[in-house]
Amino acid sequence: MSALLWTTAGLPAVVGLLLCVLGRRAARVAPGVGIGTAAVVLVLSVVLALDRPAAEAPFLPGAAFGLAVDPLAAVVLPAVAAVTLLVLVFSAGDVSGARARFTGLMLLFAAAVVVTVTATTLPALLFAWEVMGATSYALIGFRWQEEHRVGAGLNAFLTTRTADLGLYLAAGAALAGGTGLALDELAAAEGPWLHVAAGGVLVAALGKAAQLPFTAWLSAAMQGPSPVSALLHSAAMVAMGGYLLLRMAPLLSAAGWAATTAAWVGALTALLLGAVAVAQRDLKQLLAASTAAQLGFVVLGAGVGSVAGGTAHLVAHAATKALLFLVAGAWLSALGTKQLAALRGAARQWPLVGVCAAVGALALAGVVPLSLWATKDAVLAGARHESLALYLVGLAAAALSAAYAGKVLWLVWQQLPAGPGYDTEEAGTRRVGVLEQAPLVVLAAGAVVLGLLALPPVGDTLRRSLGAASAPTPSVAEMAISALLAVVGVALLASARVRSLSWGPLGGWLSGWLGLPRLTTVLVVRPVMAIAEGLARFDDAVLARVVRGTGRGALLTATAAARFDDAVLDRGVRGAAASGARLANAAARADDAGPDAAVRSLAAGTRRLGALARRTQTGWVHQYYVQAAVVLAAALALLLAVR
Repeated sequence: MSALLWTTAGLPAVVGLLLCVLGRRAARVAPGVGIGTAAVVLVLSVVLALDRPAAEAPFLPGAAFGLAVDPLAAVVLPAVAAVTLLVLVFSAGDVSGARARFTGLMLLFAAAVVVTVTATTLPALLFAWEVMGATSYALIGFRWQEEHRVGAGLNAFLTTRTADLGLYLAAGAALAGGTGLALDELAAAEGPWLHVAAGGVLVAALGKAAQLPFTAWLSAAMQGPSPVSALLHSAAMVAMGGYLLLRMAPLLSAAGWAATTAAWVGALTALLLGAVAVAQRDLKQLLAASTAAQLGFVVLGAGVGSVAGGTAHLVAHAATKALLFLVAGAWLSALGTKQLAALRGAARQWPLVGVCAAVGALALAGVVPLSLWATKDAVLAGARHESLALYLVGLAAAALSAAYAGKVLWLVWQQLPAGPGYDTEEAGTRRVGVLEQAPLVVLAAGAVVLGLLALPPVGDTLRRSLGAASAPTPSVAEMAISALLAVVGVALLASARVRSLSWGPLGGWLSGWLGLPRLTTVLVVRPVMAIAEGLARFDDAVLARVVRGTGRGALLTATAAARFDDAVLDRGVRGAAASGARLANAAARADDAGPDAAVRSLAAGTRRLGALARRTQTGWVHQYYVQAAVVLAAALALLLAVR
């Protein structure tokens, strides 16, 4: 069964690499190949979730490249594979240019996520983490002809890579702390190295999950194609930051402060980024801010030890947010805009898309009985058990979830004439095809039913499998409170008086993502680029000059050697050649006078003997008898002489 585990990770990597290499030659078949590969990976992931194998390969001395499907991976891996498949089906109808490169990068990214989910050692995790970051940069900047999109990818890449250094710090601390590089051994690190390892993992995970203070890169990442946003920012890249903290919850708990920090960072991100989402006027920016906010609940769950609740919320959010990002992509392709003001009444133009959008928005709001209502309460139960303050902050964040979801829902179902503001970002097609609509139905179903992961009896089974059977669960009163907040939040955004409120300077601060994009640019992007430019200048001024000087020196040496060759060696060679020629002539003359003369004499004698032999061939029988008699006589004489 370990072979299937390697295949699940390796198949999308190999196929994705081939599609990227073949490029235009594979453009026609790329969507079908991508869908087929993702379907195989989904089937394999379900088989692996049932069998739960482990595999290991030598990598470094004392540090193997280990993969395994444990109970946590058994829940998350099929979810990631399913979302990947549905996004690729949508992409087959939505993405028209450079299909082979797009599909190949998506499969490479998916392979990295599979390894991330199943990694049991730091070398495997680091390898997948790096590939995930590199492919996300390529996917966000997929339309490389537009400079601002490449810049957005670079911004996201540099921000997350800065945080990723924490994993290397954790690996060094593990070695220094006397443990191996297995992930489940990090909590056993000795002395201060335990805290260094916990801090490194925490920073790396918060960066990937777009939590404070690393949130701004997620805003820039919305420049990527909508299917990229649907995968990277629902079930994959951002989700993997939360997933890592859920997996490393024992390490956070062992460090003490790390668990508390994770809980508060998650809660504050959920609150503040919820407010940011309410202030957005661009649908994808609203969804991006809500992604960071919803992952805040996952991080909160990891911090308070509610691993089962965090896992359920991670999976349910993946389906819900992939659905909403694909809806935004469908409207962008059809209407040429993602500005909320221009999307008024968009849900009425394609009713199936509108209904799916409504399901996703209501689930995001936490409306009963949809999925995020139950999963969010499972996380908040752990927060209440840990701290009343954490619980209240989480409740406020849940209310904001209802507010920004209600904002979207109210706008897209308005009875306003279509047309104003269309085609402002690209030329709309005015159609949403079957390939775009089919995945929405499946994801909407997931947004409805995945709350069962947090409700009895499925929720009880999940907690037992994750070793958290005694974890706090929400009471009926708590679930009723959150349900009421969801309804109130949606209703308030339907109120004209609330919608017309002027936010003043606060609105500009919130719509600008708390000023974090500028702060990230100043503290991360510009310093890194300045260092890179400085190194480039050093390369031009020093290293390149040394290389050019070495090259010129080599040319001068070669020129001098050539002159020496012409002046000395060639003259000697010509002299030796002339002497050799004279010797050859003398040898030829000696040869003519000696051996050649003997050979010519022998040949002449042979010719004469041949001529004499021909004379005996007269054709007369009596002459042949005479000749025979002479030969016999000579033979007899020889015989007598010998005796």
